[in-house]
Amino acid sequence: MERIIEEIREDLTRRIAVAADRLADRTLAEDPAYAALLGRTELRERIHHALRQGVEGLVRTSRGLPVDLADARATGTLRAEQGLPLTSLLRAYRRGGRLLWQTLTEAVASYDRAALPRLLPGAPVLWDVLDQMTDAVSESYRRTEAARADRDRERRAALLDALLDGAAATDGPTASEAAARLGLPERGRFAVVVVAAPDDPSRPAERPGATGAPRVLWRVRADGETGLVVLGHHPLESVRDLLAPLAVRAGVSPVVEAPDQLAGAHRLAALALRTAPASGGPRTALLDEGLPAALVAAQAELAGRLRRVVLGPVLALPPEDRRLLLTTLGTWLDCRGSTTSAAQRLYCHRNTVSNRMRRLEQLTGRSLADPRHVVELTLAHAAVVQGAAAQSPTPPCPPTPAGTVRRSPRPRG
Repeated sequence: MERIIEEIREDLTRRIAVAADRLADRTLAEDPAYAALLGRTELRERIHHALRQGVEGLVRTSRGLPVDLADARATGTLRAEQGLPLTSLLRAYRRGGRLLWQTLTEAVASYDRAALPRLLPGAPVLWDVLDQMTDAVSESYRRTEAARADRDRERRAALLDALLDGAAATDGPTASEAAARLGLPERGRFAVVVVAAPDDPSRPAERPGATGAPRVLWRVRADGETGLVVLGHHPLESVRDLLAPLAVRAGVSPVVEAPDQLAGAHRLAALALRTAPASGGPRTALLDEGLPAALVAAQAELAGRLRRVVLGPVLALPPEDRRLLLTTLGTWLDCRGSTTSAAQRLYCHRNTVSNRMRRLEQLTGRSLADPRHVVELTLAHAAVVQGAAAQSPTPPCPPTPAGTVRRSPRPRG
């Protein structure tokens, strides 16, 4: 094989130059990615060099030497850094391989048609060389692309940190600069969602991404995930639907209008998360829907004091009595002070609820007819719920009086 190639070396060199011209023209005409990246002169030189490398690989293999793949690896790295699709790169290599074999056979036939059978044993050798070159290009490309993706993720994470955490380093981007690099508008409607770390760390991370939903830029950390939500025309409540597929607890900030307000929104979203129950099923807490509970969560020391001062006598009861009164109070508050609605939710007679609420008034010294006392009870109950290690299930009510029809509970809103 080496001998016949040396015999046709001069003609083969001329034909390879012509083949490089043809392949460069075809590539630029049929592949927009190459046409947008390289000029004809540069592309033609790279193709010419790769074709000559294929011939030299064939010669080296016939001598028992390894193929020199340094140039193929360098090409894979360069094209990955330039952003050329791998499919375009591999297509050019495959076309080059076929064109090289065609050029080689034409050169041998022109030299001595009777020598063509001498070329046939070199066919599998040449394809093996071309496979090695293609594999080297692919491996180098993918390795470079993975490294570039890691760098992009790190840069993106740093930009999100600048927006969500604020207090950027003196040499770091400002909020407006970070927003611009992330493709965010200078003014708009934004929110921040903080998702608690899953109970099962091995659970694969999920990403809601329904068509037509708001865009979310996620920042994943060890203690949970934070999402920057670009609401656009979507209402804030749409974030709850966005998070519905995730079996997690989440807190959502109010809407803000500028990137430099996102750090404050992040703090409020984390506060909203603290108002979501730790058990009882997934729940997304919007800050503005639970401001009293958020106020309690923001002041841990005062929350403890509030529990003791307002509900201390209730907390001192035996566990079952304590649980019964606190559950009834919470249900009554959820029903906006409606004894009838609370009874329906608790599967008991309204008189049962009234009796429990009167007992609670006696124990706490607070009157449900006094709005100021209702505020105190609301905040104290929120403090108890947040301070509990786990939410207790709603206990059944005592049997209703004889002759009383037990009502079906209303569906929860």
